[in-house]
Amino acid sequence: MNTMIATLILLVIILFAITIHEFSHAAAAELLGDPTPRLAGRLTLNPIKHIDPIGLLMLLVVKFGWAKPVPINPYNFKDPAKGEMVVSFAGPASNFLAAWIAAMVIRFFPVNYLTLSSGLFVSALSDFIFINLALAVFNLIPVPPLDGSHILEPFIPDEWKRILEQYGFFILIFILIYPPTAMILMNMISFIFNLMT
Repeated sequence: MNTMIATLILLVIILFAITIHEFSHAAAAELLGDPTPRLAGRLTLNPIKHIDPIGLLMLLVVKFGWAKPVPINPYNFKDPAKGEMVVSFAGPASNFLAAWIAAMVIRFFPVNYLTLSSGLFVSALSDFIFINLALAVFNLIPVPPLDGSHILEPFIPDEWKRILEQYGFFILIFILIYPPTAMILMNMISFIFNLMT
């Protein structure tokens, strides 16, 4: 039962973190004048609208997955390049903000005065913080199709862009399974986690 409860809580946390991320992309696009996400039904906090079933299954099984990309039309922005950068950054930024808010709850909430369920509550919040940080840090890797590639796109030479676009998926797999790079990624997430909590 404990394992089932833990798995269910983890699933809810993952869905919430992904929903925050994708909704923030859509909201940023809307604020900058692009109605495309709203017209596609993505300006919502309903997780069903953002979940890719295969991507979610992969995330649960192998810790590497994806959500449905939010469609945008950069030409609806006053400055297409800048607008795309802002929209791309909105996703990771929202996950950092969500993690920080949860960390403040843990830090200042009077846990000692709660019932015995406080242990589960704090554990769930800790998982929420870590997953949001992991989602934010991972998405900032400047490799397509991740947000980091769009944020840094104006500063990447065209030759490198072509290489990244062609081999981006394989580069990401390498980063995740190659022990040194996987450890660097995990250490970065853990470092920010420890700073927050």
